[in-house]
Amino acid sequence: MSDNTASNNPGKMHFMLWSTPPRTTFHQDMTVEERNIMHQHIAYWTDKQNQGIALVFGPVRKPNDPHGLAIIEVENADQVPKLIAEDPAVIAGVMSTDFYPMMAVLPK
Repeated sequence: MSDNTASNNPGKMHFMLWSTPPRTTFHQDMTVEERNIMHQHIAYWTDKQNQGIALVFGPVRKPNDPHGLAIIEVENADQVPKLIAEDPAVIAGVMSTDFYPMMAVLPK
């Protein structure tokens, strides 16, 4: 995992979350139900941001490969699968999310 030598927050670990929508046109043609789920998804990660867990998150509009991206800061790696599993978009099957350890360099 992260060795935290690049971070100014000892004891914290950083991960990149990569969320994939069900189709490449999702941001243009989501249903009303999917849009409601995405509002819940945004509220969920906004709450995690307010708790200091999600450092940054949002959609990446890469042509032919749109996805969501988040950088999170946690105490231990075991927290990451739980955070993902509790995401309303993951629960609803609207997003799948992979995660990778990151040696984050943060502002002082």
